[in-house]
Amino acid sequence: MSEVIVDGWALIGRHIRHIRRVPQKLLSVTIMPVAFVLAFGYVLGSAMQVPGVEYREYFMAGVFSQVMIAGMTTTGVGICEDLNNGLMDRFRSLPMSRSAVLIGRTVSDLLLSAIACVVMSAVGYAIGWRIHGGFWNAMAGFGLLLLLGFVAIWGGALLGLALRSGEAVNSLGFVIVMPFMFLSSAFIPLNGLPDWLRAVAQWNPLTAVTDECRRLWGNSTTARGDGFAAEHPGVVALVALAVLFAVIVPAAVRSFSKATAR
Repeated sequence: MSEVIVDGWALIGRHIRHIRRVPQKLLSVTIMPVAFVLAFGYVLGSAMQVPGVEYREYFMAGVFSQVMIAGMTTTGVGICEDLNNGLMDRFRSLPMSRSAVLIGRTVSDLLLSAIACVVMSAVGYAIGWRIHGGFWNAMAGFGLLLLLGFVAIWGGALLGLALRSGEAVNSLGFVIVMPFMFLSSAFIPLNGLPDWLRAVAQWNPLTAVTDECRRLWGNSTTARGDGFAAEHPGVVALVALAVLFAVIVPAAVRSFSKATAR
């Protein structure tokens, strides 16, 4: 275990140094999140009405969740590049833990997601978003978002190892992300949906994460619906993310072992 931690830490440092040499990689966690915040804040913010809360406060949790889950494709494409440019072969020739390679990639990508949170928070504050729940509730909300991002990043690693093609990861990643994003409460309340569709959306893990962040930050709408998922989004979010993490990580490690054995 100690070897995995040491090797993983070394690879995290490698990825961070690579970002310093190629700062263009920061564009995906700075320019795009800012564009999302401004687009939803100014383009839709003036037209959308949400019961009990200003839309500019309501939508921020949804944008955070969107950026976290979108990190899946970034990691998947990065894994494909590492596989196809021979980097994995060089790692395999070194006396290091194979699990550390995935840990280094996923943790460094999680740091990028944390940077995106900081940037979006600053822009959101500038357009009128505020957290009303106190410091620890604010930190709990961001922690839940980063947990969502970490699960999505490992999902991207699994996709990259399975598909080994950046184009395929982008295409399949879009197919996976879009239903989660738009069949959720990320940007609109669910009270206007048909009963059967609202029930599906309420149990969407993305809805649970987004609604719990709103509750922690004091940005909740009064039209939250009823049922266990609507009344206890934090429980649903933690259980769903724990189950996904327990399934995805071992699958990714097995896929990595197969990919590097070829």
